Amino acid sequence: MAELNLSPNLTEPDEFYAALIESHTGLSEDESMAQNARLILLLANHIGDCDTLKQAITLARAQANENS
Repeated sequence: MAELNLSPNLTEPDEFYAALIESHTGLSEDESMAQNARLILLLANHIGDCDTLKQAITLARAQANENS
């Protein structure tokens, strides 16, 4: 199983964030959620390792619980 990389790893984090936000411009809330789902599935396919993806899901859920 590949370990999930939790260290900062984006070469251009501000540029990525701007592109992500821009990709939602003009979308309804439902369209925006669908856009996020498509992006998640594309990136999951790129990662390709189910155990790593499950680890990411677990971590994301734990962080959501901490913030609520």
